[in-house]
Order: sequence, then C-alpha cells, then structure tokens
Amino acid sequence: MPSSPPPLTVADALDRASALATTGERRLLGLAGPPGVGKSTLSAMLAQRLGGTMVVVGMDGFHLANAELVRLGRRERKGAPDTFDVDGYLTLLQRLRTQTAPLYAPRFDRDLEESIGSAVRVEPAVPLVVTEGNYLLLDADGWEGVRTRLDEVWYLQLDDAERRRRLVLRRLGHGDTPEHAEHWVSSVDEPNARRVAATRHLADRVVTMP
Repeated sequence: MPSSPPPLTVADALDRASALATTGERRLLGLAGPPGVGKSTLSAMLAQRLGGTMVVVGMDGFHLANAELVRLGRRERKGAPDTFDVDGYLTLLQRLRTQTAPLYAPRFDRDLEESIGSAVRVEPAVPLVVTEGNYLLLDADGWEGVRTRLDEVWYLQLDDAERRRRLVLRRLGHGDTPEHAEHWVSSVDEPNARRVAATRHLADRVVTMP
C-alpha cells in the first residue's frame, strides 16, 4: 500500500511557499486535487501572502476550445484528461523552467467556458510559479511529463460531500440550471475526481482545505 505524503495545514502551506520563493532560483510549485477542492482558493491565498514574488499559471488554460471538443466528440466530457492540450502545457512548463525573457500563458475564463490566450504575463525575475490543476500527478496519457517539470506538488483534499456541494454552487453561479449542475457534477466531475484521488500518494505534501 502506498505511503501517505506528509500533511500540511493551510498555514504551513503558506510558510512553505514563502520559503520556496526565497531560494534564489526559479521554483515551480504544483497544486493538484479533484474538482472543487479549493486549488484556486489556495492559489489566491498564496498570491495575497507573496504578492509580486509569485505568479499563478493554471493548467485549465490549456482546455481545448469548445468547438474542437465538439469536433472530437468530447464536449460532454470537458474536464477529462483527454480534453486538454497536454503537449502545450508541458511546453509552457519547460519554458518557465528556463525562462530568460517575459512570456505569456493562457487563462481559463469560467464565464466564457473558454481559454484566453496570452492572458498571464510571467516575468523572468519572479521566483515562484504556482500551477494548479487536476492532473498534475497523473502518470498516464502524456500527463506523466508534468511531475518531472515541477519542484514540488501538493495534493489538496476536502470532505467529498462539501466539495461536491461547492461544485454545484459554482455551476449555478455561472448560469447553469440546478438539474444540469447536479447532473454534470455526478456524471462528469466525479469520475474525474476519482481518477485524481488515485494519484494522492504521488504528492510531496497533502494540504487539508477548510
């Protein structure tokens, strides 16, 4: 049975990220976990704590466009591992590792349900890049290249019932109907969540979210 990674409280996580930002060289920190666990929330907390010494580059910026998902017959599974441009994400991570000039990364807009290219500017002097997403620890389908490009990956966990409740509320907040929100969370998000949960043991630390 795989051993459990060491735990971190949120306060510990903030302190650890602060330490990573002061090593004197570029560090890449990954925040992994199932949908709705609080990856964006922790990213925002880190940004508030660290200010201009860090930047967030999300995996979700590499969602395939809706039109392409329709062409591929995958629109109703958006968020599954094969609905992202994994190679593009890997290329960006490698560029972040060796960066000597400003570069731009995409950002996913939840209101539009589309990615916006070149929306996040990353300066070469920024010491800590935080990247967050479901599949940072996935060891199949091309995703295994992600882990090798990151210095640390933390797995975020939250009570499943609360996590699902937040997912439904998030969809409602973006204009979904209650019926469709419940259906999407149970039939799309939860299968993805189970696959992500199976990667927990590969993390460097586990952060329990409030």
